[in-house]
Amino acid sequence: MSVASPFSIAIVGITVLAFLGLPIGHAMIAGSILYLLLAGLDPGIVAEQLLNSMYTGYVMLAVPLFIFAAELMNIGSMTERLLLFCNAFVGRFRGGLAQVNIVQSIIFAGMSGSAVADAAGTGKMMQVMMTRDGRYTPSYAAALTAATAVIGPIIPPSIPMVLYALVSDASIGYLFLGGVVPGVLMGVAMMILVVYTARRRNFPVETPVPVRELPGITIRAFPSLMMPVVLLGGIYGGVMTPTEAAAAAAAYAFLISVLLYRSVTARQLYASLLASARSSASIGMLIGGALVFNYVVTVENIPNALAAYLAGMNMTAVQFLILVNVILLILGCVLEGTAILLIIVPVLVPTAEALGVDMVHFGVMVVVNIMLGLVTPPYGLLLFIMTNISGASLRAIVRDILPFLVALLVALALITFVPEIVLWLPRQFGYQG
Repeated sequence: MSVASPFSIAIVGITVLAFLGLPIGHAMIAGSILYLLLAGLDPGIVAEQLLNSMYTGYVMLAVPLFIFAAELMNIGSMTERLLLFCNAFVGRFRGGLAQVNIVQSIIFAGMSGSAVADAAGTGKMMQVMMTRDGRYTPSYAAALTAATAVIGPIIPPSIPMVLYALVSDASIGYLFLGGVVPGVLMGVAMMILVVYTARRRNFPVETPVPVRELPGITIRAFPSLMMPVVLLGGIYGGVMTPTEAAAAAAAYAFLISVLLYRSVTARQLYASLLASARSSASIGMLIGGALVFNYVVTVENIPNALAAYLAGMNMTAVQFLILVNVILLILGCVLEGTAILLIIVPVLVPTAEALGVDMVHFGVMVVVNIMLGLVTPPYGLLLFIMTNISGASLRAIVRDILPFLVALLVALALITFVPEIVLWLPRQFGYQG
């Protein structure tokens, strides 16, 4: 490829604009239009082709709906009731509040589909609970909350999995199912680490919740606990598509928070709508830029060229998966996860298919990699969020999160090399991959 080729010039343009502070979505659109003009292609015809291909695709509608559902859960009392429920059952053990943090993330993961929503929604409450009376250091509480929030997009619903389905044509329903066991595995890995750390650092034992109070706490949390059941039951019962399930999740969160719990004011509801619109617009612009750039990449035949190059290296499927893990983990340190998912992954998908890698297994592995990028410095978005919430220094949080990162990497290795961890549950529901 010539240094002065339209594609090279477009890449340089995108890089320069991104470094100058232009949002990556806008930079990709500008660079891609520059490529089309230099290559003599009509931008109007390209836009028409992209729009025609999207008219029958409703996958992207799930993204703003899941975001809105997460916003409603954060402003209502659903999260507080879930925390009380988790504390009643696992808070009584040594390091109990740390275990509560992990369990609530596993449960909340079945509702929000977003790691950022998980950290922002329950992070502040967990930070206050864990640091009260000096039980845990602020940096340890923040590190644990950031690490557990990673589970959010692994257990369904999952916004990153929706985006992966957009670029790979994999089934969203089976992707959701494929994330259940890996998500629980990641939670268990961190719970085992907390048990070990609690004994070594002599973490406090919380006052047990009396048994007679358990039924009442469970009843109060029951409507919130039913949300994953409604969501997943609707999808796998054949009642609704994943996109319709996203609408059902938003409607259910609205009914529970506003009508049943009566914990949301009109002002809070308006603010949540605005926040959801801003987040959706931001992701939508990135998706738009990625779609145009992916068209450019396809015109340049880069995915097929990469697949042919790797085939010439006689690379096995396992070697390819190891290479993908390394690439994504490195990129996750410096790039935003959605950008990786929409720009880098489409280039890797044809090679994965050519090597016989299952697309559901590949998708879950990719999403786990991208989520780990949220807790790896220097970019780690969740680290910045928890630094702001906790007041602890970034250096202290990074120090305390390293053991959890090791536990998550062990879980990633198992997910990579033992595909049945991902595929067992989808196959119980008829998946033939």
